[in-house]
Amino acid sequence: MSDSLILERVEANLTRLRLPRISQILQAVIKTAEEKSKSHLAFLDELLDEEVVQKEQRRVETNLRISGLPFIKTIDEFDFAFQPKLDRQKVMSLFDLTFIQYRQNVIFLGPPGVGKTHLAVALAVKACQSGFSIYSTTMKDLIKKLKKDHESNRRAKGRSYYKSALVIVDEVGYTPITREECNLFFRFIANRYEKASTIITSNKAFSDWTEMFHDPIIVTAILDRLLHHSIVLNIRGKSFRLSGRIPMGKEKTEKELIDMIGTEG
Repeated sequence: MSDSLILERVEANLTRLRLPRISQILQAVIKTAEEKSKSHLAFLDELLDEEVVQKEQRRVETNLRISGLPFIKTIDEFDFAFQPKLDRQKVMSLFDLTFIQYRQNVIFLGPPGVGKTHLAVALAVKACQSGFSIYSTTMKDLIKKLKKDHESNRRAKGRSYYKSALVIVDEVGYTPITREECNLFFRFIANRYEKASTIITSNKAFSDWTEMFHDPIIVTAILDRLLHHSIVLNIRGKSFRLSGRIPMGKEKTEKELIDMIGTEG
């Protein structure tokens, strides 16, 4: 059989095996291997490495796309100089992701716009790149999902917001919730307790959570499980959004400020 026919059959088999990257680079790698007298093993290693790299890139891209993240940002994009009171070393230590391995929680507290959501997203992106399953939601949307599952008697433990290795619950405390919703949130936290990691962002200090959840007993139970294995960062600083969007010398009304800030943490 001629080389051209063999190559044609190899490319057809690569398509059947769903190895598009090898099919794409095969002829170029063959040429380079012949020119540099590479061994068969080195030739095969190069092909497989290219395929693995591309599959991993596609996995990360797909998982990020379906994760529910509000945007994609990395820790390299975070401006620590703008938040000098934030413990940079403590933040950076989170990015070895040992907190996920030990099923610890991370809680970012602080007023709107100080970078809580950015840091949470950056951790999720790093986790996804490292092979962990991730899921992101706001408190408002999570409560909607929990209520829907509860009302329809669905088994929810197979859902991403339960089974993912890392779940972000953003904007806890931005809107009040009912006693029933408090109970659902408690069950969510209890079901993930010591099984997987949860990142919480909130504009409320823990002392204000009773007002938010209306029931001191439920608040105590929630905080007991959240804080038992947790890393808490309280960000006190200026708002990134306000500093970037308010022109110097032009004051904004309270309504205009609220419209600009929105609800992102």
